[in-house]
Amino acid sequence: MQTFTKAERLCSKIEIDGLFEKGKSFNSKPFKIIWQASHSNISSIKIVFSVPKRLFKKAVDRNRIKRLMREVYRKNKHLLHDNLENKSINLMFIFISKTIIEYTEMEEKTVLALQHLIKNINT
Repeated sequence: MQTFTKAERLCSKIEIDGLFEKGKSFNSKPFKIIWQASHSNISSIKIVFSVPKRLFKKAVDRNRIKRLMREVYRKNKHLLHDNLENKSINLMFIFISKTIIEYTEMEEKTVLALQHLIKNINT
């Protein structure tokens, strides 16, 4: 199902801080992805999207990029869910490019990043 519900969003400041402290990360241009296996018996993915203010001064630009990132993730999250193997993870996608990219390019890069993430999680 191609939805992105409130339950899939990582909102807890404690869990987000835990991602930065104990999470593993890798760069997959134009994203930096930080992930951490969380303590849960059920298979779930919680995700947060971020765009640094120092790269994009205007809130309009930051919000547009986050909207694109959420939409691309919503359309392609089945890749991650199908290969999760009963694990629960917290994720953060940070946009690190200095330019705004188009939807099609962002979709290609996100699919590559998700595939890389699947390899990291299952090893």
